[in-house]
Amino acid sequence: MFIFYFTVLRLHKQSFTYYLRLSLVSDKILFLLNHISYNTGKLTLNEILVICLKSSRKCASSVVETVCIIGSGNWGSAIAKIVGRNVQRLPNFEKRVTMYVYEEVINGKKLTEIINETHENVKYLPGHKLPENVVAVPDVIEAAREADILIFVIPHQFIRTICSTLLGKIKPTAIGLSLIKGFDQAEGGGIELISHIISKHLKIQCAVLMGANLAGEVAEEKFCETTIGCRDSRVVVVDDEDAVEICGALKNIVACGAGFVDGLGLGDNTKAAVIRLGLMEMIKFVDVFYPGSKLATFFESCGVADLITTCYGGRNRKVSEAFVKSKKSIKQLEDEMLNGQKLQGPITAEEVNYMLKTKGMEDRFPLFTAIHRICIGEVKAEEMINCIKNHPEHMVKMEMSEVVEES
Repeated sequence: MFIFYFTVLRLHKQSFTYYLRLSLVSDKILFLLNHISYNTGKLTLNEILVICLKSSRKCASSVVETVCIIGSGNWGSAIAKIVGRNVQRLPNFEKRVTMYVYEEVINGKKLTEIINETHENVKYLPGHKLPENVVAVPDVIEAAREADILIFVIPHQFIRTICSTLLGKIKPTAIGLSLIKGFDQAEGGGIELISHIISKHLKIQCAVLMGANLAGEVAEEKFCETTIGCRDSRVVVVDDEDAVEICGALKNIVACGAGFVDGLGLGDNTKAAVIRLGLMEMIKFVDVFYPGSKLATFFESCGVADLITTCYGGRNRKVSEAFVKSKKSIKQLEDEMLNGQKLQGPITAEEVNYMLKTKGMEDRFPLFTAIHRICIGEVKAEEMINCIKNHPEHMVKMEMSEVVEES
């Protein structure tokens, strides 16, 4: 039997280690919670997930595993900080962690050179030092070639290009972990999950990790929780892999709606309605297109927690608010406000709408549809209030109320 470990760790000034044992049975990964151990006098809540997936063919194998992080935005850099620290003190890990960096020139100097010399991603995660064993590499093939664990943290619209570049260039025994929130359009009016694209194109197994994890707070080592999804999980973590990943994508659409509400000054009550209706459409979307998923998944960190966090603190909300107030295009605001980072909400809304329109289901998801139409300038942001008032969820309750009164 093949044995894997998934380590989750990093407690500020404390020792807090999770060991999640993965056993490969009939070519399927099963996550099993092995044990939790901690050694602390006064336990603080500054623990943070560690994203370091260690594969080994023996529990006590002497094989050293290598980690590569594909992506170096604020989220990728925050993960690099966590992973880089952990491999230094965990056995069976190569101490050097490669991080693929899309090369840019900052004040006349290459970003990879700045990161490797100053150990700081001054563009995407300024003010946070990366461990010295994290090495920025501008060539994704060079970064990933010897890796046993590939952690994908790039904007979802670039995943096919990255997979095409890596095809045949990585170890066939490598394992993938996707932290990417988004979809990709499939032919015929459907969508394809990012983890499925990675698995299909690179012919490797790929788990997903989603949750209410703002990059800045992760980098500051504040408490956070997350949800790991792996197909055929048996006991712990979540065996609802598709729903975990879909939550991470759809919540960005709802966050745009929350931003529109903020921009219009409609208040917290209206924003709460958008979040609630958005959650309902997320659940319905999974139920319609990925039947068999579990309602309980939406109450994990990847679901309602990530939704709330993003609707109050994420970049999609911030840019959407500015979109309403400034009357500038979303693309212009993305360039002005995000310092090279990419918005996922408007793109995901377009991909979802493409699927809904093809299948004649736009009316069944009025909030998603309205948000997309606002993003592309087809209707004004003020249309949000009508969408909320006339949402089928409200109409059904009104009809039920009338029936009760008549009886």
